[in-house]
Amino acid sequence: MSATASIPTPVQFAAMASSSDPGDHPGEWGNMTNARDLATQLVLSVTLGMSALFSFCLLRPKWKELYAARRKRRNAASFLPELPDSLFGWIPVVYRITDEEVLESAGLDAYVLLSFFKFAVRFLSVTFAFATLIIMPLHLRYAGQWGVPGWDHDDDDDDGDGGQSLFARDILLGNGHKKFKSDPTYLWIYVIFPYVFTGIAIYLLIQETNKIIRIRQKYLGSQTSTTDRTFRLSGIPTELRSEEKIQEIIEDLHIGKVEAVTLCRKWHELDLLMEERKKILRPLERAYTKHLGYKQKRRYNDTLPLVRGSRDRSPSVHSEATEHSQLLGSEDGRVPVRTKDKKRPTTRLWYGPFKLRYKNVDSIDYYEEKLRRVDERIIAARQKDYPATDLAFVTMETISACQLVVQTIIDPHPTQLVPSLAPAPADVVWKNTYLARSSRISRSWVITVVISFLTIFWSVLLVPIASLLNLDTLHKAIPGLADLLARHPIIDSLVRTGLPTITISLLTVAVPYLYAWLSSLQGMTSRGDLELSIISKNFFFTFFNLFFLFTVLGSASNFYGFFQNLQNAFKDAATMASVLATSLENLSKFYINLIILQGLGLFPFRLLEFGSVIMYPINVLYAKTPREYAELSTPPKFSYGFTIPQTIFIFIICVVYSVFPSSWLVCFCGLIYFFLGHFIYKYQLLYAMDHQQHSTGRAWPMICSRVLLGLVVFQVAMIGVLALRKLIARSLLLVPLLGATVWFTYFFAYTYEPLMKFIALRSIDQDRPDRNNGSNSDDSISPPSLLSPLSGLDATLSISSSVDVRLVSGSRNMSTRIFRYHLTGLGCRAVMGRL
Repeated sequence: MSATASIPTPVQFAAMASSSDPGDHPGEWGNMTNARDLATQLVLSVTLGMSALFSFCLLRPKWKELYAARRKRRNAASFLPELPDSLFGWIPVVYRITDEEVLESAGLDAYVLLSFFKFAVRFLSVTFAFATLIIMPLHLRYAGQWGVPGWDHDDDDDDGDGGQSLFARDILLGNGHKKFKSDPTYLWIYVIFPYVFTGIAIYLLIQETNKIIRIRQKYLGSQTSTTDRTFRLSGIPTELRSEEKIQEIIEDLHIGKVEAVTLCRKWHELDLLMEERKKILRPLERAYTKHLGYKQKRRYNDTLPLVRGSRDRSPSVHSEATEHSQLLGSEDGRVPVRTKDKKRPTTRLWYGPFKLRYKNVDSIDYYEEKLRRVDERIIAARQKDYPATDLAFVTMETISACQLVVQTIIDPHPTQLVPSLAPAPADVVWKNTYLARSSRISRSWVITVVISFLTIFWSVLLVPIASLLNLDTLHKAIPGLADLLARHPIIDSLVRTGLPTITISLLTVAVPYLYAWLSSLQGMTSRGDLELSIISKNFFFTFFNLFFLFTVLGSASNFYGFFQNLQNAFKDAATMASVLATSLENLSKFYINLIILQGLGLFPFRLLEFGSVIMYPINVLYAKTPREYAELSTPPKFSYGFTIPQTIFIFIICVVYSVFPSSWLVCFCGLIYFFLGHFIYKYQLLYAMDHQQHSTGRAWPMICSRVLLGLVVFQVAMIGVLALRKLIARSLLLVPLLGATVWFTYFFAYTYEPLMKFIALRSIDQDRPDRNNGSNSDDSISPPSLLSPLSGLDATLSISSSVDVRLVSGSRNMSTRIFRYHLTGLGCRAVMGRL
């Protein structure tokens, strides 16, 4: 019988479903229930996705201040093509934007993220072709399995057509007594295709890595900024904590001349004063706004309904302010209007025992006096000599000298005089530069303990979610709910199909915020390193809790039996592989539903920026001053630490299922996921969202290592498949592949990762005339693709130019102080300390 002879048409399948009675054919009815679950998930996801897409297409031309905020407020994005106002006309324009334009506008980090999506699309395209043309027909002919939930033969349907299940569903309960029908030809796919897919994945990975390295070396090697000639020196002994001694040590290495040394000091007192100044500045601006008034001028159609915007730009803060200058400019379509004989605002001050008495004072005079006093304290604090820390930033005269230093072991003592590449000033977390090394180490250990505790907590939380995937478990845990679902098939499909996938999707959105907060407490001195730490922590949560533990929990039909047999399952590697293979086959429907929901349902919702839209009316209610209104139009932040782990998780699922009966369906859903994801993130990174944390593409080695981890899990699962069929000899044929993949992981880390961290000396452009002249390096323009534009400074200049706040009191001009405060907020601590 041919492989296509038994293929039912959709009409025949619908007829079978309508003519079957659940009581007469319980096995077939269970299969049809699974098919209905898949159809329910597909309908819900498509409905959500299409409604979100049409809503975005309708709102995008009307709310350009939100959906094209980055292009309007970032200089590096201004050269991008203007998107038409038609309903779908923006789609081909975004699609035609080249990689070079992505680099110039969004930077290396955005380019790396989009490169991973393109890598996944190419790999899944090849995998889907193999799965459709070879793997699925073989499964259909020899096992009667389509790979579509509800279309496959059940375990009890022994019709002589090869319909027995491929896996022992009761292995975790000790009931692995079922005998399997093996076919020597058919089962070779579990040996051959792991080699094929692993080879394709590694080939595409190396190809993409070489491309990223070539681009990274080209752009970073042509830099002219001070940041590229500066390295960070940590672990400085107490006796060497002076600029002169550090310069002498570096120059004694005969690598190059030192241009400048900035030794970090304990600026905690100064930080507290600046925070106090910030708290005074806001109410002073509000008092002036209330006193002078703030009238709406006109509204444009490209802003949100509560925004009254004007396209006119107010003068920059760099313009000369005089005694008669306006406090409030005419930015955002608002102009100050002074009402005659209007009373000045007052502030209530509480005093006396237990603060029971109060008096009203003039708000403007009160906050001006507080601002004057804190400014005097800041000026006095700048003149103090603060104790030095064990961290310094050293600027060399040439980039080649800087690269030689960071790749050199300076001191024979461990953790002493350790050089590393310096982040940009706006990327430095200055409050962490004066943390002691012991404090950083203790914080790291505490965070590790907290994450271990959270791992156990998430595992317990996943138990009731996993129980929804198995009706037997649900009947023992909550009999009433199980009976209700059994009587109402539609509700059963919604609850057992939609609820687990939605819950898992919400966890992947909410938990990263917690891990990001924990990472911020570790004391890292660079926001780029902080972002990489968030990627690592969130991937551990996603992979371990949402994949590994959830796979094991979801496969057990009796949790008591599961915990009794879990210890036996981990006794040897063969049993572990068998457990993994069994669990993955039973959970194929869940993971298919998850990819469908993530790709078709939730991805389009990212375009709407739902969180920003919801929070906007709340922020408008509290906005009073020009600065606060300007901040309403600040682009929302894009976090790579929230995005990359989830996409790698989906990719690993697609790789693991690439040879299973449902391989073609999983790969097809994954292909849609990554194709839509590439387009949506491309739009957000270029037009809509800001991304301030920059690691110059160093996330790519982390992505590669986790892709290789997914290949290892895939190979272990294939070994488990063959072990279940008692084909030990064939399973051993995959052991060399497993060893080769592990070896390649170390080879990749040793060979390719240094090129993703450092700049090769041959890549540095030595012929440029400004290489040996550091005096003009700061004035030269670096390729914007180093970090993407300096978003923090860009944002400050944007707000400062649109909010021309000049506080004039008597003969004092405070505009310079306000702008200096902005620079301090960006982290220009070294400059501030020398003023």
